[in-house]
Amino acid sequence: MSKQDVDRYLAAVEEPKRSTLEELRRRILEVVPQAEQGLSYGCPAFRIDGKVVAGFAAFTHHLSYLPHSGSVFPELAEEVARYTTSTGALQFEVDRPLPKSLVRKLIAVRRRQLSRT
Repeated sequence: MSKQDVDRYLAAVEEPKRSTLEELRRRILEVVPQAEQGLSYGCPAFRIDGKVVAGFAAFTHHLSYLPHSGSVFPELAEEVARYTTSTGALQFEVDRPLPKSLVRKLIAVRRRQLSRT
């Protein structure tokens, strides 16, 4: 797993999805610059100390933020209320990256969860 795997993933994604995910990647790395980039389940993922703290994926009609935990979104119910969520994915528009403040909160919750394990 490497940064190049994420680069290849993004290169295969059409616009405007690619630019939106590239911006999300930058935002994630602003929050956790020390994160290792790679793939998890075929999707870009960001690891700290071997544990995934964030990820994303492109789909036909939307993009998804993947926290790699089913308990992140319930802790941020108000902040994610305007998005469609499932246990493990938050869907967002193909031409609008998630706000920096939300990315920061999502990663903070995930890191806090991992520190308890």
